Amino acid sequence: MIKDFILDTNVLVHDPYCFDNFEDNNLIIPFPVLEEIDKLKKNSGSVGQNARKVNRFLDSLRSKGRLTEGVRLESGGTLRIAVFNEFKSQLPPFAASGYKDNAILLYMKELELVDKLPVILVSKDINMRVKADIMGMKAEDYLHDKVEIDDKLSGVHTFDDSALRDKFIDRDELSVDELSDSVGANEFVDFGKGIFGRVTPDGEMIVPLEVTMDTSNWGIKPRNYEQMMAMELLLDDRVRVVFIPGIAGTGKTLISLACGLRKVVDEKKYERLLVARPIIPMGQDIGYLPGSMEEKIDPWMTPIYDNLYLLFSNRHMDMDSFLKKREQLEVEVLSYIRGRSIPNQYFIIDEAQNLSPHEIKTIITRVGENTKIVVIGDPYQIDNSYLDAYSNGLTYAASRFRDKELAGHITLMKGERSELASLAADLL
Repeated sequence: MIKDFILDTNVLVHDPYCFDNFEDNNLIIPFPVLEEIDKLKKNSGSVGQNARKVNRFLDSLRSKGRLTEGVRLESGGTLRIAVFNEFKSQLPPFAASGYKDNAILLYMKELELVDKLPVILVSKDINMRVKADIMGMKAEDYLHDKVEIDDKLSGVHTFDDSALRDKFIDRDELSVDELSDSVGANEFVDFGKGIFGRVTPDGEMIVPLEVTMDTSNWGIKPRNYEQMMAMELLLDDRVRVVFIPGIAGTGKTLISLACGLRKVVDEKKYERLLVARPIIPMGQDIGYLPGSMEEKIDPWMTPIYDNLYLLFSNRHMDMDSFLKKREQLEVEVLSYIRGRSIPNQYFIIDEAQNLSPHEIKTIITRVGENTKIVVIGDPYQIDNSYLDAYSNGLTYAASRFRDKELAGHITLMKGERSELASLAADLL
């Protein structure tokens, strides 16, 4: 049955290409949403950029017909700008006038009366969906780029089977076909009793890990099996993109930097270690802050520098002088990545949970020849109001790259920052 989907402003800003994801249904943009898009188009960063993309798309449809009457989309549905000169419907008296959200809800109520079709509000604003429900109207989240966070995203499959374990130990390898469940390329297998294997990039065999609990990278050894598996992926040049979701204190940034320095400084596999993280929102203008560019970005980069100081002190090296050379190590904000090509580098993206799926695509497509990209972050600590644990760039990309020969992922769950930090995480 054909439905009317009303698109809220935040959906358009989150995904300016959302129009193709509703099959043959009717898409309706209330006129108040256009006014909000108009205000956002001047914003810096992805919000303003996406607002401008929406404007350009709507402008391109004008040649196909009147937007107020509906224009056919390639998906088979139609897109219409809803405009009413007068309303036969009205909101409850407790809904104050003057709010754009309430104006959109009024449009929704009028469309229910006029179109005689099921009308559904699509919004990423939780409060907006709650208000619609209170007023007896149906509302949904935008689900197209949401993924399930399940055991498959952990990167580890458990087969606590003594027969399988003995076969693996005796042969020093095992065929994936011998397992009772499917596993993907570059994922890990836990056979129990501290015996682990890794699926080869072609997805056919399980082989022992090359990294052990005694493997040291710039004075950093894995403190648990999860970190050991992460180092296995970080040090394997065949794996071109590594995703490491993990809660705070699991060591994802530290071990990524340690492995990156080993690859760049010690093994010289890459020309430079590039470390970047987003300013929230991504691309926000920092030009109004006083000081040089380095002074402006320091508050956002302090966690990176803290880890680097530890690593350089392990080597008894002066990090400041090393950074001044800017030959093998560069730390910057992601605002300056857009438009660049990044060849021959070990590229770490920190706090990637604050990137949208479109932004993570933009960044990964910057990667040039012989570059390894490491994407890390905590899906449950998101500062971007348009994202959540199931729709952020880190979770989305890790899910899409699963079982690909060039990609690997491992989720870190065990805190190792300190005994006190781990206790606080459990108790508080």
